[in-house]
Amino acid sequence: MAEASPVRTSLLCIVLAQLLLVTAVPAHAAPKPTAKQLKKELATMQKDADKLITDYYASRVAQQQADKEAKKASERLAEAQETYDRHSTELRAIATAEYMGGTPGPLAILVSGQSGGDPARLLNRMALSQHLIDGQDARLRGHAQVRDARARAEEEAAAKAEELKRTVGELERRKKKAEKQIEKIKDRIDLLYTAPGVRRPDGTWVPQLPDGPDNITPRMRLVRQLIQERFEVPYGIGCYRPIQDGGEHPLGRACDFMLSRGGAMPSGEELKRGDEIAAWVIKNAKRLGIMYVIYRQRIWHARTGVWRVMSDRGGTTANHYDHPHVSVY
Repeated sequence: MAEASPVRTSLLCIVLAQLLLVTAVPAHAAPKPTAKQLKKELATMQKDADKLITDYYASRVAQQQADKEAKKASERLAEAQETYDRHSTELRAIATAEYMGGTPGPLAILVSGQSGGDPARLLNRMALSQHLIDGQDARLRGHAQVRDARARAEEEAAAKAEELKRTVGELERRKKKAEKQIEKIKDRIDLLYTAPGVRRPDGTWVPQLPDGPDNITPRMRLVRQLIQERFEVPYGIGCYRPIQDGGEHPLGRACDFMLSRGGAMPSGEELKRGDEIAAWVIKNAKRLGIMYVIYRQRIWHARTGVWRVMSDRGGTTANHYDHPHVSVY
């Protein structure tokens, strides 16, 4: 077997070295955006949001106009139907009267001899009969016009209802698009805030002293502010309270975000708000120094990153169904 040439051996060594270097270099995560970059992104996103909101407003105006036109068309249809029904009733009454033995025609009068042989009387009878026939013809023509008007009103009402359906669908589509853009803006704004204080290498944070008239830590105050601004907690936020059963409330490191009053079970909408608060806190836990969240008789801890069911404490408030509890390090 022929030996490899020195040149070929050198080339192989170089290629192998390069491959080793490539595989040895660790993959680096994308650098976090700076505050300046975030603000620039937010300005662009705001312009896009303003356009979406303008489109949504135009769609609202179109939907309101279509709604008015659909109502008018429906009213016109109701009026046409009422007229049609009245004419139909009158014609049925005339037909029934004639069937049961109505006014005889001119030939029947002549044959029966009711004219008494008087031509003038016969002509008068014939004129009266023709008058009745003309009147019935007029009623029939009028009924046909009413019938056609009702059909046109029915078609117009159906067309307006379909137009309204389309505009409502377009309104909903634009609304969802604008809401998604607004949520993106909120998420980017969140990145502008980082919990104050010192973070340890293991991910935990050095404790802080409570301060200010609310007796909570700067870290807890930031979390409370962000949640209140984003979710508009309707029934108040309770944070510091004196020592009772331990926990973080007496340390100024916990807040309860109330979804109802007096221990009542929150509405479905408020329960959803609580879910959204808990999800947002977990999503931003690492950056904001969140230690744990309790909601709906469950606890999520930063150490485990999963929800765990808690024992029954015997009430809506005790089991945290009427509020998410948030604690920070």
